[in-house]
Amino acid sequence: MSIYVGNLSYQVIEDDLKEVFAEYGTVNRVQVPKDRETGRVRGFAFVEMASEAEEEAAIEALDGAEWMGRNLKVNKAKPR
Repeated sequence: MSIYVGNLSYQVIEDDLKEVFAEYGTVNRVQVPKDRETGRVRGFAFVEMASEAEEEAAIEALDGAEWMGRNLKVNKAKPR
């Protein structure tokens, strides 16, 4: 399963997210989609963690938290 992280700063990079989510467990993968034409970060990301419990802990702690001047929206990612 994967975590959706929305309302991100446009300056965020994958390493920033890894660092924040690592406080709640092992981060397996981070994806920060970029706009095809401008190459700019689109303001959201997906984070995969090692276990369901770690994902739940991260969602609980970070949803609504202020980070890089923005209030994060963190929840389970919906399947495509």
